[in-house]
Amino acid sequence: MTEPKDEADAAASGARGSALNAQNMAEQVETAIQVAMRQGAFDNLPGAGKPIEGLGTHHDPDWWIRRKIETENLTGLGPPAILLRSEDREMQATLDGFRREEDVRAHLEDFNRRVIEARRQLMGGPPVVTKTRDVDAEVVRWRERRAR
Repeated sequence: MTEPKDEADAAASGARGSALNAQNMAEQVETAIQVAMRQGAFDNLPGAGKPIEGLGTHHDPDWWIRRKIETENLTGLGPPAILLRSEDREMQATLDGFRREEDVRAHLEDFNRRVIEARRQLMGGPPVVTKTRDVDAEVVRWRERRAR
């Protein structure tokens, strides 16, 4: 019988001789990781030697959904608190797309209604920190931007 060429072959031949269980599976995984490290498979990975972004700042149970929404650039998905925040950030551009004052007022009133509704937390999720908008003040600013 021939001898295995390296540790990976040894781990693979050892696995064939016995049934997999939690103990030898962990050993095989650890062996594969050690072999890959020695071969340099983990060298020069992006982010190597840098801290993991957002680690240790504070506990956010919804971190995964926030990250998914940001990385996938998803719209219309997620807890109302997050959706309202992003909508609030883009409000000026949204309002500038309207031609009629009635449409601006209707959009702002709908936004304010959704903010108040989300504050009730009927569906759970992160807290709503988005403020309602002063409709009249926003209309004045909209008119000023249109006049330019």
